[in-house]
Amino acid sequence: MWQKKLEREQKEETEQSRWGFRGMTVRAWLELLIVPLVLVSIGLLFENQQANRQQAMEEQQQALEERRAEAERELAEQRAQDEALQAYLDQISGLLLERDLRTSEVDSEVRALARARTLTVLGRLDPSRKTALMQFLVEAVLIQSVGGKSPIIGLSGADLHNLDLRPSGARRNDTSPFDIASGLEEFDGQRVLLIGIDLHGADLAGANLEGASLPGANLRDASLRYTDLRRADLRSADLSNADLRSADLSNADLTSASLIGADLSNADLTNARGITNKALEQEADSLAFATMPTGQKYEDWRKSKGR
Repeated sequence: MWQKKLEREQKEETEQSRWGFRGMTVRAWLELLIVPLVLVSIGLLFENQQANRQQAMEEQQQALEERRAEAERELAEQRAQDEALQAYLDQISGLLLERDLRTSEVDSEVRALARARTLTVLGRLDPSRKTALMQFLVEAVLIQSVGGKSPIIGLSGADLHNLDLRPSGARRNDTSPFDIASGLEEFDGQRVLLIGIDLHGADLAGANLEGASLPGANLRDASLRYTDLRRADLRSADLSNADLRSADLSNADLTSASLIGADLSNADLTNARGITNKALEQEADSLAFATMPTGQKYEDWRKSKGR
């Protein structure tokens, strides 16, 4: 029995010696295993850092390409707008010089063509170029009523949102040279009053018309929401059915202006001249939360009148 036990132990020792594990402790085993595990972990960490670095570089490159593409798109858009404006000026100049646009009849084909081209290009241009185009139309006396005659080019339905029509002195900077608010322009040695401009149904939402001189202007059905009309000259202007929600009409001259059916919700009419609270209530479609010429809110004014 002892002989067999001895032989069995000798056999186990021989097996352990063959694989190199003879006499190894648990600590030795751990030391043997931890080194490759650390190496594997370091390798994985390095690969992860490399992958993150590569991803960051790719994202940075993509962002750079997107910015470059956006800049190219903006440049192309600016170039397209410049070309559209220049093409329009060339076309109208041709109609003036070659097809006698100025002396044409009211319902003539040349006037219809000029109006169509004007409305089309206004729908494409940004506010600054719209201002430049309007400067040309004013200086050429193409959109004003002169001597009781209809404007050569009517702007009813034109897209003029965010247009800046403030006078030069009222601007906070000189980026826009347009000066329609003075009310007077030189033409053939005469001073022509800018009256009767046809802006029927025009989109002037958000436009800055501070101090603009638009007496007798046709603004029926026009969108004037959030428009700045402070100190604007709107004497005898037709603002019937206009959308004047949240418009600023403080200190504006509304003498003989028509506001029948106009929506003046949230509008500011503080110190507006030429019109009374009562007349506003009779004409306007809505005065909800509006500030009246007397400085009162419409609802407070109604309460003060026992209504």
